[in-house]
Amino acid sequence: MELAHSLLLNEEAYSQLGEVQKAEFIFEWLRYLEKLLLATSRSDVREKQKTLVEQLLSLLNSSPGPPTRKLLAKNLAILYSIGDTFSVYETIDKCNDLIRSKDDSPSYLPTKLAAVVCLGSLYKKLGRILGNTFTDTVGNILKAMKSAESQGRYEIMLSLQNILNGLGAAATPCHRDVYKAARSCLTDRSMAVRCAAAKCLLELQNEAIFMWSTDLDSVATLCFKSFEGSNYDVRISVSKLLGTILAKALISKHPGTAASRQNIRRVSLEEVLELLGTGFLRGSSGFLRASGDMLKGTSSVSRDVRVGVTQAYVVFVSTLGGAWLEKNFAAFLSHILSLVSQSHPKATQTQIDAVCCRRCVSFILRATIGGLLGEKAQIAAVKDICQAIWKLKKIVDAVMSDSNLETRLGSTDVAASQHMLVCALQELGNLIYNLGTTAAPLLQDSSTGLLDSVISVVLHPSMSVRLAAAWCLHCIAVALPSHLTPLLDRCLERLTVLKSSPEAITGFSFAVAALLGAVKHCPLGIPHGKGKIIMTLAEDLLCSAAQNSRLSAQRTQAGWLLIAALMTLGPAVVSHHLARVLLLWKCVFPASPKDLETEKSRGDSFTWQVTLEGRAGALCAIKTFVSYCGDLLTEEVIQRLLPPLPCAVDLLTQLSSILKTYGSPLKTPSVVYRQRLYELLILLPPETYEGNLCAVLRELVADLTAPDIQVAASTFLLPPLCHQDDLLILSPLLQETDHRFIEEQLLLGNGVACGSLEYDPYSIYEKDIEGDSVPKPLPPTLSVISSAAKLFGVVCAHVEEAQYVAGSKGSLGPEEMRRLALTLVMGGLESLNPLLRCAAAEAWARLAQVVDDGAFTAGLAQISFDKLKSARDVVTRTGHSLALGSLHRYLGGVSSSQHLNSCIGILYALSQDNTSPDVQTWALHSLSLIIDSAGPLYYVHVEPTLSLIIMLLLNVPPTHAEVHQSLGRCLNALITTLGPELQGNSSSVSTLRTSCLLGCAVMQDNPNCLVQAQAISCLQQLHMFAPRHVNLSSLVSCLCVNLCSPYLLLRRSVLACLRQLVQREAAEVSEHAVMLAKDSREELTPDANIRKFGLEGALLTLLDKETDQRLCHDIKETLNHMLTSMAVEKLSLWLKLCKDVLAASADFSTVICVDTMQEEEGDKGDDASVLTTRNDEKSHPFTNPRWATRVFAAECVCRIINQCENANIAHFDIALAQEMKKRDSRNDFLVLHLADLIRMAFMAATDHSDQLRLSGLETLLVVIRRFAAIPEPEFPGHVILEQYQANVGAALRPAFTSETPPDVTAKACQVCSAWITSGVVSDLNDLRRVHQLLVSSLTKIQAGKEAASHLYNESASTMEILAVLKAWAEVYIIAVQRHKNHKQPLKTVTYLEESVRNGSYSSDGLLELVYTDLGTLSRLWLAALQDFALLTLPSEFASQLPAEGGAFYTAETSENAKWHYYNSWALILHATALWLTSTGFVVADPDEGASDLSRPVTPTSMCQGSSSGATVKSPEDVYTDRFHLILGISVEFLCSLRSDATMESLTACLHALQALLDVPWPRSKIGSDQDLGIELLNVLHRVILTRESPSIQLASLEVVRQIICAAQEHVKEKRRSAEVDDGAAEKETLPEFGEGKDTGGLVPGKSLVFATLELCVCILVRQLPELNPKLTGSPGVKATKPQRLSEDGSRLVSAALVILAELPAVCSPEGSISILPTILYLTIGVLRETAVKLPGGQLSSTVAASLQALKGILSSPMARAEKSQTAWTELLRSALTTVLDCWDPVDGTHQELDEVSLLTAITVFILSTSPEVTTIPCLQKRCIEKFKITLEIKDPMVQIKTYQLLHSIFQYPNPAVSYPYIYSLASSIVEKLQEIDKTKPENTTELQIFQEGIKVLEALVTVAEEQHRSQLVACLLPILISFLLDENALGSATSIMRNLHDFALQNLMQIGPQYSSVFKRLMASSPALKARLEAAIKGNQESVKVKIPTSKHTKNPGKNSSIQLKTNFL
Repeated sequence: MELAHSLLLNEEAYSQLGEVQKAEFIFEWLRYLEKLLLATSRSDVREKQKTLVEQLLSLLNSSPGPPTRKLLAKNLAILYSIGDTFSVYETIDKCNDLIRSKDDSPSYLPTKLAAVVCLGSLYKKLGRILGNTFTDTVGNILKAMKSAESQGRYEIMLSLQNILNGLGAAATPCHRDVYKAARSCLTDRSMAVRCAAAKCLLELQNEAIFMWSTDLDSVATLCFKSFEGSNYDVRISVSKLLGTILAKALISKHPGTAASRQNIRRVSLEEVLELLGTGFLRGSSGFLRASGDMLKGTSSVSRDVRVGVTQAYVVFVSTLGGAWLEKNFAAFLSHILSLVSQSHPKATQTQIDAVCCRRCVSFILRATIGGLLGEKAQIAAVKDICQAIWKLKKIVDAVMSDSNLETRLGSTDVAASQHMLVCALQELGNLIYNLGTTAAPLLQDSSTGLLDSVISVVLHPSMSVRLAAAWCLHCIAVALPSHLTPLLDRCLERLTVLKSSPEAITGFSFAVAALLGAVKHCPLGIPHGKGKIIMTLAEDLLCSAAQNSRLSAQRTQAGWLLIAALMTLGPAVVSHHLARVLLLWKCVFPASPKDLETEKSRGDSFTWQVTLEGRAGALCAIKTFVSYCGDLLTEEVIQRLLPPLPCAVDLLTQLSSILKTYGSPLKTPSVVYRQRLYELLILLPPETYEGNLCAVLRELVADLTAPDIQVAASTFLLPPLCHQDDLLILSPLLQETDHRFIEEQLLLGNGVACGSLEYDPYSIYEKDIEGDSVPKPLPPTLSVISSAAKLFGVVCAHVEEAQYVAGSKGSLGPEEMRRLALTLVMGGLESLNPLLRCAAAEAWARLAQVVDDGAFTAGLAQISFDKLKSARDVVTRTGHSLALGSLHRYLGGVSSSQHLNSCIGILYALSQDNTSPDVQTWALHSLSLIIDSAGPLYYVHVEPTLSLIIMLLLNVPPTHAEVHQSLGRCLNALITTLGPELQGNSSSVSTLRTSCLLGCAVMQDNPNCLVQAQAISCLQQLHMFAPRHVNLSSLVSCLCVNLCSPYLLLRRSVLACLRQLVQREAAEVSEHAVMLAKDSREELTPDANIRKFGLEGALLTLLDKETDQRLCHDIKETLNHMLTSMAVEKLSLWLKLCKDVLAASADFSTVICVDTMQEEEGDKGDDASVLTTRNDEKSHPFTNPRWATRVFAAECVCRIINQCENANIAHFDIALAQEMKKRDSRNDFLVLHLADLIRMAFMAATDHSDQLRLSGLETLLVVIRRFAAIPEPEFPGHVILEQYQANVGAALRPAFTSETPPDVTAKACQVCSAWITSGVVSDLNDLRRVHQLLVSSLTKIQAGKEAASHLYNESASTMEILAVLKAWAEVYIIAVQRHKNHKQPLKTVTYLEESVRNGSYSSDGLLELVYTDLGTLSRLWLAALQDFALLTLPSEFASQLPAEGGAFYTAETSENAKWHYYNSWALILHATALWLTSTGFVVADPDEGASDLSRPVTPTSMCQGSSSGATVKSPEDVYTDRFHLILGISVEFLCSLRSDATMESLTACLHALQALLDVPWPRSKIGSDQDLGIELLNVLHRVILTRESPSIQLASLEVVRQIICAAQEHVKEKRRSAEVDDGAAEKETLPEFGEGKDTGGLVPGKSLVFATLELCVCILVRQLPELNPKLTGSPGVKATKPQRLSEDGSRLVSAALVILAELPAVCSPEGSISILPTILYLTIGVLRETAVKLPGGQLSSTVAASLQALKGILSSPMARAEKSQTAWTELLRSALTTVLDCWDPVDGTHQELDEVSLLTAITVFILSTSPEVTTIPCLQKRCIEKFKITLEIKDPMVQIKTYQLLHSIFQYPNPAVSYPYIYSLASSIVEKLQEIDKTKPENTTELQIFQEGIKVLEALVTVAEEQHRSQLVACLLPILISFLLDENALGSATSIMRNLHDFALQNLMQIGPQYSSVFKRLMASSPALKARLEAAIKGNQESVKVKIPTSKHTKNPGKNSSIQLKTNFL
């Protein structure tokens, strides 16, 4: 194939190939040539032009296939347009000669066709350059057409289209001739020719004025004729032609020349619509003939014409556009409705016709109003429709009130207006459904009277209108949930009042049923009590049915309908009414067969009608119960359901005899009864009606074999039984299209009605199958068969374990069953009905699958082989070829591999049978199934199959689209089979790959859209397996061109492919799309404006217009992938897109509210003006997008923010962002768009649509959380969000109005609390605005559940109340935290303006804000917690729960309420705990007053049963209850942590426990109840084990620490009280308190200390595994490198050590002995493992913690207590030894440890233990040794620290401890200091060393005994004096020397007076020293006044640091 890639055809390579390869080679060359020519320079082309033309023309004669001839023609045209044009005339002549040729043999045909195609292409490209040759050419082509066959006619039409396109107005002379020719082709036998003719005429009308002026009528009639017998593609093409021409006729501006002619006149809208209406009503028969037929009453317009005209209407309006429709809507509406009005009785003559016409009218309205109008225009349309309904209503009223004789004549008006009403009501419902809550203002608008108009029609005499009105109410309720309850009440009220009107009973019962059906679509639900009202009403209707025979039928139906609809509310509601329903069910059937007999003998036709109606209704109600309330179907209930069943079946068997007796009035009721019984039986397990099985079976067989309905039934019964994939080969009608709604009726054939609501009123409350469309049940005669077939499958399988044709699996029993089944299926395989063949093939394969026996399968396959070899008829060949495919599909390739070869052989042969496209289609489809299921086995066949596919693709005429579709499926299957191997580089693989790509290219060029869709999905597969080899730019361009294709399946495959591409290479795809849009001029569809807004914008626009759910899902996914990978790079583009979508909806009403509000503030008006100017911009990319699109845009904004979080930090740092933007203006950061983000959130949050409001509030929340902390660089101390506080307030305010739904208010509360707690606003007055909103909602909810609004379910008010309480809790928690953090500075700060600005004031202010409402809040919080505690009880306690529910939930809605409690309990718990601790558990809350303590004011009071009042509790009891409530909830939650438990809940719960244990009273509770403490510790241990998060583990450890403190306090308290009590007694007899009592044993599980140790070890070992002796292999010290932990790790370890140090205090002396080794081991272990050297001699935080812990342990009173002293001393000595051992080198690795840390540890031992521990010689010697070594270390920091430590040891009061150190170390220190004189200190550290050394000496002086002191002073003074400088030196000295001088002088000043005698003596003996001192003092004299204070300061750092160390551990 590579050889084909050259400018000239490589003839040498070409000649060596075989036939098939040649065709492939040529096609590949032509594909390459097309790209090459466009890229080659003009001169190069001219050079080779002659040869090229020859080569191309020679190909004409080699009979090229359709794709080849198309490419060939294209290349010729390109060649001439680039190169010279002089030889073009020869080429044209040559083509004309070929066309004139008389050779009619089939082999010559391709050449002729190629010539035709070439002419078309040349004229299209070169146009008028070709001068006048076109008249001859056109004449020649038209002449050829007369004798051409269908393929020729097809190509000629397309060629003429191209010629017309190229020549434009120049072709006028030929227009009439072309028009004539095309007219005849428009009614051609071949459908493809009709399509081509329509395209040709569409091109012609651009220039041929006569088509839309003088000949308009005849063109229309012609199109109507063309619709007759048409297929889907013809209807699409011709309706496009008709719609376009009519639109043109209406709006064309005639050129001046034409105006002078008299015959052209403007056409009015009325005339155009009249024309279309004629086609709709009378079809294609001319006007004269039609009237004749009408008189005879025979004419009925064929359905395909009607459907075609319907599509033409839609094209007509779409061409004129949305703006036109808006202007002319009223006229259009009245015309469309008149199509089903009384003025055209023909259209609605029969029920069947009426239903079909109504469908068409609905489709026109839906496609135009729903598709073209924006939301504002739709709202206007709703008003127009309402007007229409009012008008129609008046007509009916006039007729109904007319009492004269002519009423009967007039009642035809009623009958006729009914269809108009039905269409109007259904469209009204759909419109409002799609508008959602945006339609809210409509319903409040009294001038429209929307609800009144719909409800008034509920009383219409026609049942279908009543149903339509009910459905319309259903749609209104789903769209506007707030109207659901009022509507329900209104209908129930009318139903009760108008009990005596038959219309009212049925109408309002339909309405109630429809509204109940809407409840499941409204998450907020309806009040629970409605169920009871409805049930009572239904019972009432059923009981009163017998009283009035005029109403009995209606009342019976209504009663059961209400009960059935009630069942859809689910178990929660139904369970309360179940007993009554079962009772009614029992009564509706006779108790015994005998009663049934007597019933038969009594009664007349009417009573039977009522009886059957009632029983059918009862069956339906029970069916609904079984399907909706599965949870209630307990054994007991099933037992109560069963008794009436036998009787029901009995009645079924007797229906036929009853029918005979009473005649036809019973026909419909009896069919309905049958269907209901079957439906119920399908749902019940067959065991339940075992006894009646035979009877049921007999009835079923009779139903299924009734002769009169066979044909009709097949079209809708069989499709579900066929395999989804097989339906594709049958007919495009079975595929999904945008016109499915009207195309369905063609599928059913003329005799069968489409589904419609009036056939089964009970379907009005069922789940809707297709979103917003009306349920369309089929007529009962048809649906009964459908139910019978399903039931037959169930019953049959049960009876014999046998199996019905397409029923369920089960071993096929006896032989004869098999034989019967086979014969049946064989018959089916050869049936004339293709659907039946499909179903039979499916059954054939299922049969084999069920029998599961190789021989049987082989036998089946053999039958098919034999048939296929012998049979010649199409039917047998198609049926059996599909049977082979199906066998493989169900049995896989493996089980029948021996047949694979023969199968493939046969199918190859069949697929090349070009006499019958059908056989090819079915054979290829079968082949694709085999390729799919054979898997790897198929590899050997891949190459031959691929070449067969390519050959067929290149040769099958394009008119046989279905063959191409099957070829596409085969290619797709092959690509999947090859899979990733397609990436390979071997020559064989690359040949396969090229063939695959070539096949895709051929299919992409195919005119049929579904083939193009196949091509796209093949390329998608290729891109998945071998992405490098797919040309992305051409694929993307193909996708963009088809984005807005009229074919649904093509759009779907485009988006499925895009979705896959953008997951990998979003940026490339986006670039290619934009490049393509810029390059191409007109080829892109106008809808997708890629040029301006990129692919993203085009997709958003498409999302707004698209109605198909699956497509919308794919578009959203694609956009999400693009956003994820590109939002950060293309930030501005994405934000602009979202902003445009959201801004397009901002209406003035919302903007104005901001305006006024901002003016109050004065300075911030500019923001609002920006908001308002938006509307004036004309160029808006999105015209009025729908709310769903706007919601998506708001979600995108949140996603963009999240994406930026993971990107550059500059996105959230304004200073950095501005700086980087300055550096490179292309940089873009989110923080720079903050104003836009706020504006978008504001626009969304204040919209009419509730969904959008929720998204807007969510966006606002995200913005507040992300941006709250970013400072404003221009105003230090402020944050950037502060300037937007007005917008935030304005966005929140509307959510707190009374009519806002609870879910919006709940979300707004969350935003409020986030805003208040974010700390953005520091000024209290500003905060008050938002705070006020929360206060208002608090007052609203205080009324509790009684006063809640009755619009929604009770659980909705629970949600709102809890949201408010949660928001307050959050605010309170933050306020308390800030108050704590600010407590220290508050004492010192004077309240100046500044302190207020710094927010230190507002921190308290926030608490003040909450404080006023705290009393109320605390009550409500406690009530909510109690509710939560009750709701989380296990189900076995259900009986003990209060019957009326809790404070905020009702018992009936507890299930729904649970979720709301789960969402909010944690923060409420934390807040309550904080409040309780602030009141200290002891003082009464100031707001409650003491009296309230005995009785908290919650509906279910806190502490008593609800029958309280008698017992008055003491405050102690109240507190105990509250304490246990909080503790209980926390422990319950922490014990059973669900996987979905949020971090927020966990943290809040732990913080609540912390707060609780902050105060003494709860601590005493925990301390005194040891089991409670242990329980808590175990729970916390589990939390630590299961949750990795450091913050949660730290919080848990904090609680553990508090528990241990509580235990300590308890032990201390007991000891103290014991001492007080036994003051007189002997000391020895004191009992031991604390754990371990007298024995020292700790029992696991019973011991608090043991539990704590477990927990701490768990934490420590997790961070430092080396601490685990098992792990390190020995309990001894093993040197490992010390490590530095992460910050979180260090915190955890430190926290654990703090807890360990506290433990000895909880034990008795004996107990402390048993835990001490463990504690010491762990503490020293941490020290050893983490003693890392840090710069500057700091200690790491873990070391500091371990030293602190050591100090705590060593100084424990237990070390001195007499019982434990000796043991402790020994253990502590060992510990010291361990520390000393750390030092000694093990394999030379000792230098890693930090000496300072270890020395400090030793010092801690020396200073904190009793002397006997450290003074034993061996230890003391080692310690002194360590100090000596350390003093020698050169590191200055180590020296400083050592001096500091020695300083503290020397000062130790006990000489036994300190003296040995002084003796050993003092002399070396003095030496060191004397050295300093020689080496002057050069930096501050050296200076510090000297200062510390001096301090040590001074300490020695103070400690020394009198007689030695003078010697020490004598040592010290010369050293100090040696550092003094005289005045000359002082001036030039460095700052270091000067500091030294100051220090020395100061110390001398202090020491001199203290030891004056020594001082004087020394001065006297050494004159040099004295002179030096004097000089220094003199030099200092001048500056001393200044210097001394500064010197004090310089000394401070040193002093401070030593002090710090002391306070730290010593």
